[in-house]
This record gives sequence, C-alpha cells and structure tokens, in this order.
Amino acid sequence: MKILKQFGLYLFTLGLFIAGITHFIYDKGYAQMIPDFVPLELEIVYMTGNTEWLLALLLIFPQSRRAAGIATAFFLVAVLPANIYAAVNGIPAPWSEDTSQILLWIRPFLQPLLIWWVLAVSK
Repeated sequence: MKILKQFGLYLFTLGLFIAGITHFIYDKGYAQMIPDFVPLELEIVYMTGNTEWLLALLLIFPQSRRAAGIATAFFLVAVLPANIYAAVNGIPAPWSEDTSQILLWIRPFLQPLLIWWVLAVSK
C-alpha cells in the first residue's frame, strides 16, 4: 500500500507541475477562463502556474507534504469557479480551439476527486 500511495503522490505531483507549465504555454487560453470583470487576467494565470509549481515542489518533501496537500486542496477549490465559468460559457480548453461541452463539464466534476487524491497521498 505504501508503494501505491507513493506512486499516487508522485503522479499527482507530476500532473500538478505539468499543469503549471501549461499556464505559461497556453496563457491566453487560460486567461479566457477568467471572467472579464476580473482584472489582471494574465497575471492571475501566471500566479496560478507558479503556485502549481510551488505546491508540486512542497508535496515532494515529507516535511512540507501534509501542509502542501492541504494548501493544494484549497487551491483546487479556489480555481473551481474558473472551471465552472468555462463550462457554463463554452470556453474551450486552453490548448484547444474547440472542446466538447461534456469535456468542459468533466473538469469541474473531477475537482473533488483531485482534492481527495491530494489529501490521501499527502497524509
């Protein structure tokens, strides 16, 4: 079980780090997921990308893992409105010109699973 938990931790951490990278590659696509009334859209995208990198790094180290897991869960809750906004308004995935409505709604519904995952592997 310990090996499976460690594998899950590193898999989640890798995914989080890659997600951070995509915030810089597809910055304009991510910015579209932020409502127009919110200022500094690109800056928010860059901050969230950096936050994902930092959280991924902190998840690796046992000394900071538990706190990083909790912080990552809060982060995932904080970005959930952007995923819902994108689904409601049909905004495609940042790296795509067109995304099916079903896929757009999968992202917000996966958020609780991701929260559970990070909390489970960061204990």
